[in-house]
Amino acid sequence: MAFQLSASVKRCATCAYLSRLGEVVGRGRSRTGGHVKSRLFSMLVSPVKHCVSQASDSTRLTVVRFQICQSGARTVSYRSMINPVPERLVHAGSYDNARVAAQVDKNVTSNGADQNKPRKADAVPTSAKSKTKKIHSLENEWIKPEGLDTGIVIYNSLTRRKEPLILPGGRLATWYACGPTVYDHAHIGHASSYVRTDIIRRVLMKFFNIDVVMVMGITDIDDKIIKRSKETGVDFRHLSRYFEAEFFKDMDSLKVLPPTVKTRVSEHIPHIISFTQQIISNGYGYVASDGTVYFDVQKYGQYGKLYAHINDEDESEIRVPVDTGKKSARDFALWKAAKPEEPWWDSPWGKGRPGWHIECSTMASTIFGSHLDIHSGGDDLKFPHHENELAQSEACFCSNQWTNYWLHTGLLHQKDDKAKMSKSLKNTVPVSELLKQYTANQFRLFCMLRPYRQLIEYNEESMQKAIHIHNQWATFQTTSDAYIRGQILCKPINDVYLLESLEETKKRVERSLADDFDTPKAVAALEELIRRTNVELAQKAKSEAESSERSPGVIAAVAAYVDRIMDLFGIQVSRKKKLTHSDSEQKLSAIMDSVVKFRSDVRQFALNPELPEITPDISSKEKKQQAHHLVKPLFQACDHLRDDLKVVGIQIKDHNKQSSWDVVEQANILPGKNNPEE
Repeated sequence: MAFQLSASVKRCATCAYLSRLGEVVGRGRSRTGGHVKSRLFSMLVSPVKHCVSQASDSTRLTVVRFQICQSGARTVSYRSMINPVPERLVHAGSYDNARVAAQVDKNVTSNGADQNKPRKADAVPTSAKSKTKKIHSLENEWIKPEGLDTGIVIYNSLTRRKEPLILPGGRLATWYACGPTVYDHAHIGHASSYVRTDIIRRVLMKFFNIDVVMVMGITDIDDKIIKRSKETGVDFRHLSRYFEAEFFKDMDSLKVLPPTVKTRVSEHIPHIISFTQQIISNGYGYVASDGTVYFDVQKYGQYGKLYAHINDEDESEIRVPVDTGKKSARDFALWKAAKPEEPWWDSPWGKGRPGWHIECSTMASTIFGSHLDIHSGGDDLKFPHHENELAQSEACFCSNQWTNYWLHTGLLHQKDDKAKMSKSLKNTVPVSELLKQYTANQFRLFCMLRPYRQLIEYNEESMQKAIHIHNQWATFQTTSDAYIRGQILCKPINDVYLLESLEETKKRVERSLADDFDTPKAVAALEELIRRTNVELAQKAKSEAESSERSPGVIAAVAAYVDRIMDLFGIQVSRKKKLTHSDSEQKLSAIMDSVVKFRSDVRQFALNPELPEITPDISSKEKKQQAHHLVKPLFQACDHLRDDLKVVGIQIKDHNKQSSWDVVEQANILPGKNNPEE
């Protein structure tokens, strides 16, 4: 039996189906941007009908989307898939590509029986009667996008390896980020995840010149929100809006950029209903007797792409409990039937509300359509949330790759507590409490000192390391500024050495960030550059003549690069910028009070007519001591002014005969608190 495939696009009008992308002979570009490799495949098919969808008519392309219907009892098996496809009737199409037809005909007989014995990877799953627990470890076939190769490699949770970041939209990346479920205060576990993804987003935009459109979905209707609403007696809408506003206020305090688009579940109910209806129409959802709609995991057949999962046979290992009306423990709710005293919306299946997982799929597709470049969240969302998102989205859109790159951040835990920080475990630290002890700059640097995919332990030692590095960088900027202004005299610096070090650092930072956003290596490169520059500036001149040969331009170049990279990471190092903040008027008032008082003290000293005379005929040492005693009130006035300015965040530093000033982090104002100068 030979097949004739045509490039026409037709939809089967007689049945519901799910489209899968089969990899066949040829190369080219599919409508999903996939770059297809040559591959043979075998399939069992009978009867043969016309139902080919979205086949490209490119002369170099021989990719076909086969429509897999829900009726019948035949099997299609793709060699590119690890999991076998459950028994379904295949409606094959007609096409005129002789090369593909010849390859297919080798493996298909006239009666539709596959004469080849299945490989181990294609073996039929264990019978439902078997009680043997079977773990599926999937190494998924990934459809490599075609478009702009950014030069970045990114770890993809879908393939469990680093992949080149290729954007079909050129220098435009579409990114969906799972937002918070807003029923309580945000804690530093949330903060670490959003700070880490914010740093990656900034790197893409500011370092690699990529326009990132980020959509963040806010879950404002959920079991936890309903429970908290009942406990507090506050309407769920008011409760969720309050904690949503607090969340974004906390994120702003941590310098996390706001999303390009913010979506709420409660504002997308019609879209969620439509999304659910499409899944049902495609044969992958079913309605239970109480009106709850479930996703049929077994019929989907590709569950476990993101997370190695366990078969239905051992339901005790499944995290989702078996509910009445469910066919399988792994089936999850797309739409939940209404319960007494709970919010509800009308739907074709009766009153109810959305399931958790359907929310993000719908909100992402409402903005971006049927395809995403990047999807992110904490590692704890990988299963079941992201696994379910992926399954239902591919079932809805007849797609074999809804999202090209899945990005997951490692979880944060406290010292001696390996469990993730979670409200349910009552081991959280609110963001507001964090910022009473540390600054946003210090916390962001803390998050950068570990690769974003790794677990991160929150403890005093780790925070002090971040504080130490930040203080070193801030001191470096102050010292550099003082040198440029001529306030520091040192031996001639080695211009060539520092400029070579600067170029070397630029290359190291770029390599690090292009390698899965390796911020620890980028930080190490900056530290080495600062160390080398500090060594040059620390060589004190023995005379003014020795310090006459200066290189302020070189030092300015190094300081500007460090400042630019830190600003890119959302970390402020040149702290004088803080004077432009909204509280500057209050600070200016306090500063002027201190300056006026200082002038008054100096004026009173100058007007004092009772200055004692220096005793004649004494040694020079004794004369110096008497002179020091005479001007002691002036030194005291200077010290008082210095202390008053520090209270409002300005630090005076003396350099021999010159002085410079800097802005102190708010958490460092108290004497001895995270302050290297104390």
